[in-house]
Amino acid sequence: MNHHRVRNVFSIILLICLSTPSTVRAAEGELYDVVIYGGTSAGIAAAVQVKRMGGSVVVIEPGRRIGGLTTGGLGQTDIGNKAAIGGIAREFYQRVRKYYDQPEHWKWQRRDEYRDSGQTRTGAQEDTMWTFEPSAALTIMQDFVREYEIPVVYQQRLDRTGVSDSDQHVRGVELNGKRVVAIRTEGGQTYRGRVFIDATYEGDLLAGAGIPYTVGRESNADYDETLNGVQTRHARHHQFARGVDPYVVPGDASSGLLPGIDPEGPGQEQGGDHRVQAFCFRMCLTDHPENRIPFAKPDHYDPLDFELLLRNFEAGERGMPWINSSMPNRKTDTNNRTGFSTDFIGQNYEYPEASYADREAIIRRHRDYQKGLMWTLANHPRVPDHIRNEVARWGMCRDEFEREDGWQQQLYVREARRMIGATVMTQHHCQGRTVAEDAVGMAAYTMDSHNVQRYVDDQGHARNEGDVQVGGFSPYPIAYGSLTPKAEHCENVLVPVCLSATHIAFGSIRMEPVFMVLGQSSATAAMQSIAADVPVQQIDYDAFQQRLLADDQVLEWTGPVRRPATSIAPKSLPGIVVDDEDAERSGFEGTSQMIGPFVAAGYRHDGDTDKGHQSIRFPVQIKQSGTYELRIAYSPNANRATNVPVIIRSGGESQTVKVDQRRKPDHGAFASAGKFAFANGAAEIEINNRDTDGHVIVDAIQLLPVDP
Repeated sequence: MNHHRVRNVFSIILLICLSTPSTVRAAEGELYDVVIYGGTSAGIAAAVQVKRMGGSVVVIEPGRRIGGLTTGGLGQTDIGNKAAIGGIAREFYQRVRKYYDQPEHWKWQRRDEYRDSGQTRTGAQEDTMWTFEPSAALTIMQDFVREYEIPVVYQQRLDRTGVSDSDQHVRGVELNGKRVVAIRTEGGQTYRGRVFIDATYEGDLLAGAGIPYTVGRESNADYDETLNGVQTRHARHHQFARGVDPYVVPGDASSGLLPGIDPEGPGQEQGGDHRVQAFCFRMCLTDHPENRIPFAKPDHYDPLDFELLLRNFEAGERGMPWINSSMPNRKTDTNNRTGFSTDFIGQNYEYPEASYADREAIIRRHRDYQKGLMWTLANHPRVPDHIRNEVARWGMCRDEFEREDGWQQQLYVREARRMIGATVMTQHHCQGRTVAEDAVGMAAYTMDSHNVQRYVDDQGHARNEGDVQVGGFSPYPIAYGSLTPKAEHCENVLVPVCLSATHIAFGSIRMEPVFMVLGQSSATAAMQSIAADVPVQQIDYDAFQQRLLADDQVLEWTGPVRRPATSIAPKSLPGIVVDDEDAERSGFEGTSQMIGPFVAAGYRHDGDTDKGHQSIRFPVQIKQSGTYELRIAYSPNANRATNVPVIIRSGGESQTVKVDQRRKPDHGAFASAGKFAFANGAAEIEINNRDTDGHVIVDAIQLLPVDP
């Protein structure tokens, strides 16, 4: 017997067994209490809740992996406020903590070596943990499935073949009046239920049932908002350096636009459009040599796809084009940062309503783009040395995903369809002007939209548009009506992911722990609808609320109330004032309005990264020589740097002082940096992040003449 061949065959069989999802067998044709389409984090949380309430449930997962983005690379939990997360969602993060309490789960580093650098950090006294490897999240999701004997059917996609040109619903959704009675998959399987939950990122079930929805951005006028629609005036975040030429041959418009620039953009300011905020893969990288797969040049690499990236560096960009948040075992959750990064801007507009084949092609293009991006950053001689050297030491993980190249299947679908339901969540709910009376959970994250398009501005330069980040508000309740269609459209479908919200409000709600919260609440409503034999819109909210509270859901914010931070108009200030918008920057891409007061539209920060490579220079014109007091505007916090370098240049001389940005400013938004002699003519104030010991904030500078 050839023992070598036997061992190889055994190894292949073992690999197949380990990579093939295991599940409790689902009974086709059985009438389930709840049929869940989509094994995302919301779908699994919903299934657990149905089981806890004594119901029968089946989860239909179109792919090969449950957990969605939670198991697909998004290990850096985005919340806004940890206290807003309860129920099964909090239990998941408690299980993450218990998982990493076990020494055997620290394979590639010791636990005491792990530095939690994510924005949602785990405190020493917490019983939860908010950063994790995709494989750890998958283990926990599979534990839920096994413990509650949840039937999960993998690789079964809804049959989306249209019934007729005049009817919106599809063959895969069987209707009886205003009720869905069954769904059918492309493979011919039929699953019958009393209530259905669409837990997908795309909203295929709700669309197939004929429930109204929208794709893209509403205009501000539609819901009396200010942050929706086209937002070129808010285009501060993840933006190109000034002067990046958009044409294939620089300066020659006849040569055509570089790839990714929309010739129809940007559109009417504050007007609605069909455009969708950018997608990417949340890469799980490692720098461990035994687990690292080096970045490889893709087969269909086109240098023109990355010419804007290289020109952006040459125009002055020095910041790292990623957020590389540390996860356990020398791994990361890597996300978009700066004007050209992992977001494949403008290449996903068709995705929400595309066929399965077209979606797969879009996903493949996103993966090829990101592969090419990483190879370029790690190898191209036009990439600055400090960036190229840093990127080159990272690579994909051998031990996380099924693909041999280390890339995941799950694309970060930030937004697709959004139901137009009984209640539409808007910017007014986020900022507390409207308060939902039928709360099913809380949201707390900044209103966050990634860039939507690239266009050529009126100066002939490449610009990004669509990235809006506005926070500074307290956690707020999400309305039950945003999970349900209007009664005249459908009586037994609940939608915890593609819920009813405007584009900008969805940008605050669309976080994985919130989706788990809403999945659990949807399941609770489904079971109470079945028990009372009423449409989901007619359940007894008081009884519903009591059950949610009994299951540790958070429905009301009782902590400190945050009001939006105040803005100071530069023209209202005495002396010479220069805002960060009028300064020359290298880096300082992060922007915020969280802590006030601040000058003009907000302030910038360095993200506590790229030390020594981020700077901002405020130009000053001195009309009369003399002594001036220099004041620096910043928002203080415990995570700020205590040693921020401030360089004063005037009359051919230079001096440097250090500012402690943890100290509360003594002049409103400004703190005095000292008194200095300035000569008549041009001067400059530079702030950088060289050797700083925390986040560096840049907002504005003020010069006030000192009396002789």
